[in-house]
Amino acid sequence: MTIAVDAMGGDRAPFVVVEGAVEAAREYGHSIILVGDSEIVRAELAKHDTGGLPISVKHASEVVAMDEPPSQAMRKKKKSSIRLAVDLVRSGESRAFVSAGNTGAAMAHAKYRWGRLKGVERPAIAVQLPTTEGMTTLLDAGATLDCKPKHLVQFAIMGEMYCRYILRKADPRVALLNIGEEEAKGNDVIREAFAVLKRSSLNFIGNLDGKEVYQGKADVIVCDGLIGNVALKISESAAEMMQDVLRRELSRTWQSRLGAFILKPAFRNLKKSVDYSEYGGAPLLGVNGVCIIAHGRSSAKAIKNAIRVAGESMENRLNEHIMEDLEALHDLRQAQGRTVPFWSRVTGRGRSSREGPARDPEVPGADEKGA
Repeated sequence: MTIAVDAMGGDRAPFVVVEGAVEAAREYGHSIILVGDSEIVRAELAKHDTGGLPISVKHASEVVAMDEPPSQAMRKKKKSSIRLAVDLVRSGESRAFVSAGNTGAAMAHAKYRWGRLKGVERPAIAVQLPTTEGMTTLLDAGATLDCKPKHLVQFAIMGEMYCRYILRKADPRVALLNIGEEEAKGNDVIREAFAVLKRSSLNFIGNLDGKEVYQGKADVIVCDGLIGNVALKISESAAEMMQDVLRRELSRTWQSRLGAFILKPAFRNLKKSVDYSEYGGAPLLGVNGVCIIAHGRSSAKAIKNAIRVAGESMENRLNEHIMEDLEALHDLRQAQGRTVPFWSRVTGRGRSSREGPARDPEVPGADEKGA
């Protein structure tokens, strides 16, 4: 399997990206195409033992800045490392795309250059969060800010498939992130999505209050991208604050330093459980290809694990399973030439047929393959 990696994306690119790609090629055996300034990338590769490793370089003369507007990057930088890496998947030269660069640009290029999966109207980023019982998957974490009820239902289906086939969880528990557990809580969008999920074949356990996110009560937590991204960033900030406080307090006296020494294995395990580099990147679910979004501050270890996630998504045919489940729930727009209400299709009262990728209303006149 060949994976295209944006060598110029991330706060510490390209050296951590190249190092992570070398480690991934050595450990997992995937063929890797590093896309970026060939002179710089080859100079970084020369620092590592790459003998016999399936690593190649594709030159890209432009780089999308981390703070650059995605629409501007798509229009003006058609030779960027993100654009060329995405196009390697589009042309079939690669089967997956990994980037720690500009998240919005990576998502936009994947969405409009590849199109979406049949039955999916909006993509979602799925991130892993640690809980007292293991891990939970939160989506969306920032891909779709304004959602309709049907989008949340699609997120639930995609998250359930990700947990089932990639994380190997049987019958994952699905919940809606809300301001309370009661069915009547939340806005109209959440209440309507609740009603549909309650009638679906998913293992839907209802609403999940914010205070329960880290208690391990659900395997899939569904929300819109605005709420999900804010929740994720607050969680990251709280984890960093706790580490700083512990580090300061445990070094204050000789007694605390002794206690820290004794508890060092426990602290090591705790740090590992909340370290994003352990989980690599977050998949952008719903696009017609494998796209893994890594953290901008990714280390070489995080890049290596992001490439691992890309390989697992391909090996386990994640996108095929998502489409199969959407069809099983009759989540398609047309039924034998006539329109069927969305809720009827999801609850099984409509009849379905296949359809191609839908035109995105956010980009008037643009087809799914992009400009």
